[in-house]
Amino acid sequence: MDSRTSHAAASKALLAAEARYITNNPLSKQIYDQATSSLPGGNTRTVLHTFPFPLAITHGKGAHVWDADGHEYLDLVGELSAGLYGHSNPTIHNAIQRVLSSTGLSLGGQTPYEQRFASLLCARFHLDSVRMTNSGTEANLHALAGARRFTGRRKVVVFSGGYHGAVLSFPDGKPAENVVDKGDFVVVPRYNDVELAQEVIRKVGNELAAVLIEPMQGAGGCIVGKRAFLHAVQEVAREVGALFILDEVMTSRLAPGGLGAELGLKPDLMTMGKYLGGGFAFGAFGGREEVMRVFDPREPGALAHSGTFNNNTMSMCVGATGLEEVFTPEVCVKFNAKGDSLKKRLQDIARGTRLTFTGRGSLIGLHFTEDGMQDIICGEDLKGRDRKDLRDLFWFEMLEAGYWITRRGFIALILETSDDELDAFVQAVKEFLQKHKNLMTVGA
Repeated sequence: MDSRTSHAAASKALLAAEARYITNNPLSKQIYDQATSSLPGGNTRTVLHTFPFPLAITHGKGAHVWDADGHEYLDLVGELSAGLYGHSNPTIHNAIQRVLSSTGLSLGGQTPYEQRFASLLCARFHLDSVRMTNSGTEANLHALAGARRFTGRRKVVVFSGGYHGAVLSFPDGKPAENVVDKGDFVVVPRYNDVELAQEVIRKVGNELAAVLIEPMQGAGGCIVGKRAFLHAVQEVAREVGALFILDEVMTSRLAPGGLGAELGLKPDLMTMGKYLGGGFAFGAFGGREEVMRVFDPREPGALAHSGTFNNNTMSMCVGATGLEEVFTPEVCVKFNAKGDSLKKRLQDIARGTRLTFTGRGSLIGLHFTEDGMQDIICGEDLKGRDRKDLRDLFWFEMLEAGYWITRRGFIALILETSDDELDAFVQAVKEFLQKHKNLMTVGA
């Protein structure tokens, strides 16, 4: 099937799938229409919006969610990696109840709970000290503020495809329109390109405050950074006197001490968030004592770092319980091995098709390309190859099969998902590929 015929056939299948979606989800459509009267576009979180309208998810239990029309799905969205503990982990629920019944909310003062959580984070992720925030976005913003104060410089090098929070994203080799301090960022046009990264960092030179990088680009497609590349970036950052900041907001769940520690990296600062709040809003940044000292209020001229909910009792207590009692280092290793096994099985059944899987451990990306490209090491490699029509068709039909995944092709496993449920998902993907063999086979 040539490219033109393939696109025409995919368009026909996609229109039919969209029509079924509209027919099957009238209550979600009604809820969405009502939402547009008070929310711009009916939405308050852009990444969750989808055409022709988003499903209204009403509740979750265990590893499953339900929509307003009563459809049940295996939850493979995993709250974009923040939903690690699922929807009804008993240890997490008991911790929430303890906070509600015996501790209270928003105490308006320093508490012993933040110290306990901080000590756990420092020990787990090899940090001298840490500060809490309300999100990964805030964590990265404050880490950059600290780097600028510590170095006395302004510029920051980032990488194309990088996402460091709501106002710190760099798609297509340039800052997004809503990026703060846009003129201070220099974007390396390709991830995983050692020579290009070294060239850009050295060119910025003594103006460079920090290099900010993910060890695996999450929103950028679960593209894993190569060990040699990440070490080279760390070394050249230090060569020019800049701080090396590792964004592990997503990837800290991929190994007991975070993906960076697994790869032998030693960042000056590390940022975290997502699942670490136990299901509540959370972020954190930490690292070398001499860098973090710029936030010490005992020091003259220290940087202010405020936030009403930085130390709220729910995220402090529940987050600590999750890290200490549920997602132990042993559980982390076993869980991510399960993810690696799933990815390999998916790669095996997709070989020779236009579907490719990337990622590491419990975070998996899926890509549809014209030529079935397998070794994806940079988002730029997908340009001109990406088949959005096939990705959309997959999303619609996985919903029909009972699987809740992101439309952009991101899968985040949660702890409560059983092996049998993952087996069934692999089978569903296999059946999709067989059903659409004429669309999916490369060179057919």
